[in-house]
Amino acid sequence: MSAPQLAGWKHIYSGKVRDLYEPAKTSAAAGSDVVLVVASDRISAYDHILLTEIPDKGRILTQLSLWWFEQLQVPHHVLGSTVADGVPVAVAGRAMICRKLAMFPIECIARGYLTGSGLLEYRQTQTVCSLPLPAGLLDGSRLDRPIFTPSAKAEVGEHDENIAFAAVAESVGAENAAQLQSLTLEIYSRAEEIARGRGIILADTKVEFGVDPATGSITLGDEVLTPDSSRFWDAEQWLPGKAQPSFDKQYVRDWLSASASGWDRTADAPPPALPADVVERTRARYVEAFEKLTGRTFA
Repeated sequence: MSAPQLAGWKHIYSGKVRDLYEPAKTSAAAGSDVVLVVASDRISAYDHILLTEIPDKGRILTQLSLWWFEQLQVPHHVLGSTVADGVPVAVAGRAMICRKLAMFPIECIARGYLTGSGLLEYRQTQTVCSLPLPAGLLDGSRLDRPIFTPSAKAEVGEHDENIAFAAVAESVGAENAAQLQSLTLEIYSRAEEIARGRGIILADTKVEFGVDPATGSITLGDEVLTPDSSRFWDAEQWLPGKAQPSFDKQYVRDWLSASASGWDRTADAPPPALPADVVERTRARYVEAFEKLTGRTFA
């Protein structure tokens, strides 16, 4: 599962899902101020990168991100995504040529519904990232208004740490923190409206920003509004008080946490390979999310 070698590009980093490249010195592909972002078919769960890949996942994530970048009225980092733009043929469809940004060390998260790590904190303190919430909320409850609940980026294999807004301001400065909050909530509100019109609830989402060195402006980077960075629920099946059916890797999490997998999350052993039916159902949910949101057929 190593990153592919691509003519004209030098591999510089691999995350849980994406491989990052910069132009090779011998290449005139796009200049030194760009990067090539390639989405693999890798899938992670419980802070582990799994041995089994999900076919077409990288293409789905990339094409869905590109569609969302078109819908959002905020500056973003994408410069091109086709072979004509300079994307290598070997990774066409799963790669984007992007402006190189000075990224903020913050995961910018907007929540419109209570679930996940936010629910765990709420049950202990009736807050999320130190923001007080009303009593009586359930798993899946819709919040009165979306909230900004940032986290500090962690290394691959480590948990991101939820932090208060004050910690963001201390890390990146008060003015930048305010802009990150405003842009994150703006993106969530716009995307939530679009998704709802297609029968999907956007429960929460994570976005990342950086500064464009050429303009000094805060710019949306990484991926955006995919099943890997967001919780998408079927609006018709939404019912607070229980876990909601989601368009993401829930089949993977469910199988790993079931006795059938034979895996102990508390042990040091890595997760086992996924069975074919879990792979197939997970791929189907990613495809369904793409097709429901975009109105396009994935092929």
